[in-house]
Amino acid sequence: MKKYLDIDSWNRKELYQHFRTLSDPSFAVVVDVDVTIAYNLAKKTDASFFVKYLHSCMKAINAIENFRYRIEDNKIAIYDVINASATIAREDTTYGFSFINFSEDFTVFNENFRKEKERIQNSTNLFPQIYSLGCIHCSALPWISFTSHKEPNSGNKDHSVPQLAFGGLKEEKDKILMPVSVNVNHALVDGYHIGQFFKKFQLELDKLN
Repeated sequence: MKKYLDIDSWNRKELYQHFRTLSDPSFAVVVDVDVTIAYNLAKKTDASFFVKYLHSCMKAINAIENFRYRIEDNKIAIYDVINASATIAREDTTYGFSFINFSEDFTVFNENFRKEKERIQNSTNLFPQIYSLGCIHCSALPWISFTSHKEPNSGNKDHSVPQLAFGGLKEEKDKILMPVSVNVNHALVDGYHIGQFFKKFQLELDKLN
């Protein structure tokens, strides 16, 4: 479900209009997040670390309203729920794009992930069977701990689905850190919202359940 923002009464109207005039209104940052608690909990409970941090990420995404905005036909849609379209690898090193329905309940989210993983690993299809702009695009690069990252660009300046990438782990002063890249459309999202997202993401990663 979605509703539409009243752009004329929006306090960011002028910012929105300005950034839509640019040929590339996107911007990106890379931030190290502390995954020590989440990593150890996943190992202790024999859960997937990827699903654990992805679930924490999706809870943060859904908590920040601007991350639920999408540009659609010169309007701004506000999605009630944002899902995850993550790349999932196959044994032959190819991958498929998933569409994992979000749930606040980790058990439900984990099952949704399991079904998509099974579908992808038993097919050669790149694209999921269902899709909606009410998602984020994300991928994991566990082989490298990057400090910068660039996403492919379709050339559509109104592309407004946030793109995230999760890098390889590194240890630093008894902490396990993971670089996270976030790429957003500046017409909808500012640095403030990025900061709010990472604050919420860290809170979710630090939960002991």
